[in-house]
Formats: sequence, C-alpha cells, structure tokens
Amino acid sequence: MKRSIRVGAGAGFQGDRLDPALVLAERGKLDVLALECLGERTVALAQLRRREDPSQGYDPLLERRMRRLVPLAKRYGFRIVTNMGAANPVAAADVVIALAREQGLRVKVAAVTGDDVLAQIRSDAPIMEGRGAIGDYGEPVSANAYLGVEALLPALQTGADVVITGRVADPSLFLAPIADWHDWSLDDFDRIARGTCVGHLLECAGQLTGGYFADPGRKDVPDLAWLGFPFADVDADGNATLGKVEGTGGRISVANAKEQLLYEVTEPYGYRTPDVIVDFSGVTLREAGPERVTVAGATGKGRPAQLKVSVGYLAGFVGEGEIGYAGPNALNRARLAGEIVRERLEGQFGEMRIDLIGSTSLNGRSFDANENPYEVRVRVAARASTSELAMLVGEEVEALYTNGPAGGGGARKYVTEQIGIVSTLIDRERVESRVSVREWNPHAETV
Repeated sequence: MKRSIRVGAGAGFQGDRLDPALVLAERGKLDVLALECLGERTVALAQLRRREDPSQGYDPLLERRMRRLVPLAKRYGFRIVTNMGAANPVAAADVVIALAREQGLRVKVAAVTGDDVLAQIRSDAPIMEGRGAIGDYGEPVSANAYLGVEALLPALQTGADVVITGRVADPSLFLAPIADWHDWSLDDFDRIARGTCVGHLLECAGQLTGGYFADPGRKDVPDLAWLGFPFADVDADGNATLGKVEGTGGRISVANAKEQLLYEVTEPYGYRTPDVIVDFSGVTLREAGPERVTVAGATGKGRPAQLKVSVGYLAGFVGEGEIGYAGPNALNRARLAGEIVRERLEGQFGEMRIDLIGSTSLNGRSFDANENPYEVRVRVAARASTSELAMLVGEEVEALYTNGPAGGGGARKYVTEQIGIVSTLIDRERVESRVSVREWNPHAETV
C-alpha cells in the first residue's frame, strides 16, 4: 500500500498572504501544495479583464506567487495545483513558463480549460437562488461550470510540476492529487467523499488553523500575526491527519475543524460537488497529539448528473460617499448629514442606503441604550445604471464639508462597476474539459 500523501493549503482566497505558503513549501515536507484563489465574483471580474485584453484574465497575484513557489517546488519535490488561471489558464501557464525561462528552471505546466460555458447558457435557464431565469438579470459576461476531478486527473497524469485551472470546485483542487496518488476509482464514492471532506477542510487555509475561529477572551488563538497554514496526511482509504508546521502561529484543534467542516455547507447530509454527494453526518474528528486532528467517516451517495454554473452579469454601478463626525453630539450630526443627502438625492435612485458606521451599520439599529457614540462615520451608497449618475452620491456627501452639519471630515467618494452573480445547472455531458501542456527545458531551449 502506498504511503500517505501530504497536501498543503497555500491560499484560501485571492488576496491571501504568501508567507505561510512559503513556510509550508520550505518546511512542510509536502507532496502537493494547493492554492485556492478563485471565487464567484473574482472569476467574473477576470472574464471582464480578458475581454479587454485577451492575454489577461488570470489571477493578478499569479506571477508574484509563482516566482517564489515554483523554485521551491523544484527544490523540495512537491507539485503545485491552483485555480489561479481564473478566466485564462493557458495564459497563466505561459506566465509560469516565462518565469521558468528567467530563473533557468525546467518546468512542465498543464492548463485545464473547458469550464467557460457562456456560449451554452440559455437566457431561459432557471436560476438556483430563487424564481426567475438568467435573462431576467443584466447582460451575462461569464458562465463558468464547476469542474471536478475528472478534469484535473489528465493534467496531473502528464507529470506536470504545476497544474493551473479555472473554475473547479474548491475541494476538487485537493481531492484530485489525492485520488491520483492513491489511484482511486472515481466510482469509489466513499473514498472520494472522504477525500472531498479533507479538501473542504483545507480549502480556506488559515480558517482551519484558527484565523476565522479566533474571538479574544472566548476562543483564543495564539500568535495570529504569524498564522501557519494547514496540511493533511491522507491515507489510501481517505482518512487523514490534519496538522501545521511546528512553530507557526494558530492552532489545529477539533473545535477549529468542526467550524470549518460546516462552513458553507447548507446540507450536511448531502453536500454536492462535481465528484460526489457527501454525507458529513458520520464524520469523526479527534485530537491525535499536539497540533494534530484525525478526520474519518465521510460517505458518498453517488455523483450529481449536473454541474453548477456561476453566471456573472453586468449589474450597473454603485456610487458611494463617506464622511466622519466626532465629538459631542456626533450621532445627531451624522443623522442630519444622512437626511440632507437623502433629501438631495430623493427619487434619483431605485436603491439607496445610509449607514451610520459605529451606530447602525451592521445591525440596522443601535443596541446602545444611550445611543451616544463619540465618533460616527456616515456612508451613503446607491445603485445606478450609469457611472455618471452614480458619481452624484459621492459628490453630495463631499459637499457636506461646508454645507453642514458642523464638523464633518475625511470625506471620500467612489464609483464601482458591479458584477452580479447567479447560479444555474448544466448537464455534465455538455461540459468538455481540455488540457494544454507547456514545458521549458533550459538545456534543450525549447517549449
């Protein structure tokens, strides 16, 4: 029986830190480093960048991450799997090859495509979030199906040092190298379910080591400034031991793992991915020593006949303005500022909100019986069909400087184009993935 595979989590979202991934790469004794950097909105925004420039559309931090990680992968013998290809995995592969040329490294990169199904999505396709169809929303700019292990295995089987994808299910980034390592059948649904469970625990990186768990005085986590990212040792049956590099901040514990296990899981008896429908109800989590937790017991109920598709559409613009008030009577001055802006803009926007940050912004009301904060920041935001109309919001807030009430300061204004996100389903037979391979050998001087 083959030894366990060690898979590390190098990122949990697009803007995640790089240094914990470097620690894992250098000291984690990894077989695979997986970086999950793609969300529904980030892939839609990447599609917009690609429309403006066909050579773009990959993750903006790809070059910075790969410049540091690829040499470490070659030195320590692990592979990199990531969805940083976003809307353009092939261009992302070319970036990695260009870095290999620059650094004199022999590197093979496999790019997985086929998730872009915009041309196949009909306007009458029903959405998953409620009633209605795709055509009831703004102009679609992206439609990306969640690929799974079937799409990733051919890329791994090329022997690539780096596998770059677009939209795949987050757990599948971790499951694919596990299934490849142990040569699992994709119809062995219990093993696939256990590998998916491991991937789901790892996919948000620092959340598993206490980042999202920490609540000072109630759930203390040590040394958060130097939070380490997790890894999992996964055996041939899909059972795993979670851990992190010795000496890094954070904590691996059953409590952390329980919270992450249920994160974004609306149906624990039927968590759906492209690879399997997972039942988490039998999962066991146990302390197995300092900074070690074992995971076992997930089961599978077959494979979904359809794949989820994330659809991004043009949703207009949001205009925002902010201004702060401090000192005695700050709350009443802030309220008056909001009322002035509301009256000035009345009837021009279908949707507008005014938040008093420090008093009502998170809960819609104040829970302070005295309602007497010493400083309040007013934020006004409204949706508009054009950027010109959206600009009025910030202009009116900025005008409060000299037009009252007293003592306003620190005004800022923004206009942001909005991408809306809805979801639909597509028959998996209609989605065809492909693998493109790039290779640089400094001795042969060929690609």
